[in-house]
This record gives sequence, structure tokens and C-alpha cells, in this order.
Amino acid sequence: MAEANDPIARMALQLSRLPGIGQKSAQRLAYYIAGMPLDQVKDLAAALWQGRKALRFCARCGNYAQAELCPICQNEERRNGQICVVRDARDVAAMERMRDFKGLYHVLGGTLSPMNGVGPDDIRIKELLARLSTEDVQEVILATNPDIEGEATAAYLARLIKPLGVKVSRISYGVPVGSDLEYTDEVTLAKAMEGRREL
Repeated sequence: MAEANDPIARMALQLSRLPGIGQKSAQRLAYYIAGMPLDQVKDLAAALWQGRKALRFCARCGNYAQAELCPICQNEERRNGQICVVRDARDVAAMERMRDFKGLYHVLGGTLSPMNGVGPDDIRIKELLARLSTEDVQEVILATNPDIEGEATAAYLARLIKPLGVKVSRISYGVPVGSDLEYTDEVTLAKAMEGRREL
């Protein structure tokens, strides 16, 4: 029971809940935080708390936002008839880093994964189809990760969207298979976007 009262063990336990942070990394971070000046620790905790409290999901695209709509959806100049469909908000940030795409986004909030119990009703597919019926969309660009789940999701979406008379394209394979968009550099993303193909 000594660990339950140990502040470093409690910090390490909370830090180990973050993705990619194992027990040893969490303990290293906890010791680092324990050695930080109190005002810096307070600023860190406040930034995490206030940042999380301020965020919500954009009512239109599902990206992170501070208001009802994210800045991209609020920008009238972005309504060029293209919607880029991505897995999550990290992928929106990755696509925005290349500074070439000038359309809108749709964040699915995941990908189809029957092995993990994620089906079409568990991600934002209905919301995408609703947008296609109410917005002026000429092209849907499928930019899910080039892994098994991303490919299955892209194929499923293409089958649903094509009968609606909307062009469906898939980003090119400039992005390495099995990688995540958030870790892909801007040049590779730009090439992948240029080389997208219709499905």
C-alpha cells in the first residue's frame, strides 16, 4: 500500500495511461516533473486542464474546435467542393502541415475494424453521407491510413459514395504502407495528394 501514497508512483500511474508511454517512461517523466520548479508544474497542469476543457468536436466535420465549428469549417474560402476524409483530428493537422489542400475535412473518429468490434455505426459515416446530401461536394478524397483498417474503410466508403454521383479518390501511396499520417512529412503528404486516384 506504500505505492498508493507515493506521489511519484501516482504520477507515473497517470502518465502510463498515455499512448506510447510504458511504465519506465512514465516513471522517468514522473521523476522529471518532481524535479521541476512548482510554477512550471502548475503551468503544465493548467495547460492540460484548460486545453482539454476548451476543446469540443466541430459540429460539421468532427475535428477539434473551440466553438461550434472549427476554424477550417468557418473559412468560407475552403468550400471548394472537396472533402478530405481522415481517421482522426491528428490526421487533419498532418494534412494541414503540407499547406496544399484547400478544401474541407471529415473526421471519421476511427476506422472499420471488425476484429476490434468497430463497425460502420461506430464511426462518423452517417454524418459524412448527410453532408454529401446537404453540401455542394464534387469530390471526396479518402485519406485514411494505408493499413488494413484504412484500406477497408476507404473501400467501404467508396461503395457508399459512388452511387451518389460524387467523385471518389484515394490518396496515392506516397505514404508508406503501415504508417500513420501524423508521422508523415509534408513533402510525402503533398506527393500522395497529387497522385491520388479515383476509386
